[in-house]
Amino acid sequence: MHRAGCCRSEHPQIGRRDLLHVGGLSLLGTGLSHLLRLERQAIAAAAAPQAKSVVFIFQSGGPSQHETFDPKPAAPDAVRGEYGVTQTRLSGVHFCEHLPKLAARADRFSIVRTLHHVAGREFRNEHSSCHYLLHAGATALPVGDTNATISAPRAGRMAWPSIGSMVAYAAPATNGTGLPAVVELPRGKLMNYPGRDPGLLGPKYARWGVDLAAECKAPDAAGSCPNCFSHDDPNDLSRAAGPGPNAWWDNSSCRNPEFHLPNLGMSDVISLPQIGHRTELLGRLEQLRVGLDAPEHRAAIGIAYDAHREQALRLVLNAAQRGARNPFDLSQEADSIRDQYGREEWGQGFLVARRLVEAGVRMVQVNLRGWDTHQNAFRDLKGKLLPSIDHCLSGFLDDLEQRGLLSETLVVMCGEMGRTPRVSPISAGGKNASGEIFTAGRHHWGDVFPCFVAGGGTNSGQVIGRSDREGGVPDSEAWTPEDLAATIFHQLGIGPDREFQDAAGRPYRVYRGSPIAPLVG
Repeated sequence: MHRAGCCRSEHPQIGRRDLLHVGGLSLLGTGLSHLLRLERQAIAAAAAPQAKSVVFIFQSGGPSQHETFDPKPAAPDAVRGEYGVTQTRLSGVHFCEHLPKLAARADRFSIVRTLHHVAGREFRNEHSSCHYLLHAGATALPVGDTNATISAPRAGRMAWPSIGSMVAYAAPATNGTGLPAVVELPRGKLMNYPGRDPGLLGPKYARWGVDLAAECKAPDAAGSCPNCFSHDDPNDLSRAAGPGPNAWWDNSSCRNPEFHLPNLGMSDVISLPQIGHRTELLGRLEQLRVGLDAPEHRAAIGIAYDAHREQALRLVLNAAQRGARNPFDLSQEADSIRDQYGREEWGQGFLVARRLVEAGVRMVQVNLRGWDTHQNAFRDLKGKLLPSIDHCLSGFLDDLEQRGLLSETLVVMCGEMGRTPRVSPISAGGKNASGEIFTAGRHHWGDVFPCFVAGGGTNSGQVIGRSDREGGVPDSEAWTPEDLAATIFHQLGIGPDREFQDAAGRPYRVYRGSPIAPLVG
């Protein structure tokens, strides 16, 4: 029954099941887990943080260094590829010709041209292994794992925590944030790659994968809806994507790329152990609350306890309902801002990331699918991938700078690997899924790949490292994913002596690499 005199529109329409589910989810972040850490250890000394938050942009599949930030215009055709170059704002520095907006902003960020994997060759040229190496900030797979096993659960695995989980542990958000410390978007159901899990830290430091984007029905979907595509798309224009009878696939579902709000009640990306752990923790806090004799102690514990319960409700109310307090509700943004970011999936993802940073989230990961360009590479990079990233990332940088957020927000973008120095078909004479002969592209290559870094107190306007004349291996100092992770930790004020403990109480150092000196020096 509805109470007489109440107006239904003034109350959130959330069912009991959804409320209970998200009540458990909301404890995943910061305040309550922070209490446990304070019981275990004193906070290690750290450098003053230069960044308050980090936005990690993951180019899933591995973008080509030649067709982005490390072109080789003087190389032979089979190495140079089909594109020319464009001059950046930095003297003597060129980017791919299809990144003109980023080239015009090259003084606002730096490019590390010599990230590389040092794991065995059988690991550093394979997606799943490279996913683990990049996202865990590692140089080797867990002992006992192979390319075939790293993607699946395995009993006894000693997996290193993801960079995001380490951030959630060592640089938690403030208690009043009302959101998890680490959020990943925009397609929560696709976020099942190796290396993103909390590993030795345990499930309470898991990130929150959020599904926001419109359904995309492209086979082997790639790109930024509605500028999305399939790598197998035929070159026969009569078979172009659309609702018609001759179309290769029906693109009707994502022609309008508007994000929806998180479906918290139906989400399946938060595991039962995570919720169970937080239920146990609530029980412990309840015991603390009623077990102290001194009235002033009871009052203090009660206030903290009620604050955390309020935090749980804030997550439900703020993330599931439309309104100014919901960082996922992009209807709150002016049309001019949305146009600046781009009315497409990637631009909207960056805009949500900015709003989450403003709300106090420590790390946002935005996944950009489709950079695995084995075939139709030059068609799809020129027509789809490069225009989208050029416009959306440029708009993101401009907005961060105009709002005074760039200096305190570390922006990092890279893929899990690079691409081969030479162009070739993946299978000579073979046919792709749409029945056409494979066209040329570049293939898996972990020996060298670029990384974009902006803001968060890092040094800008420089190119760091040099690849050889074919863009195949480093020809100067090179850095690993361990060093990239250390750079992120350093800028967030996480000191090199910081430790964590696994479930058995064994200590581990957070750092395993060294910050990239030209970025932070």
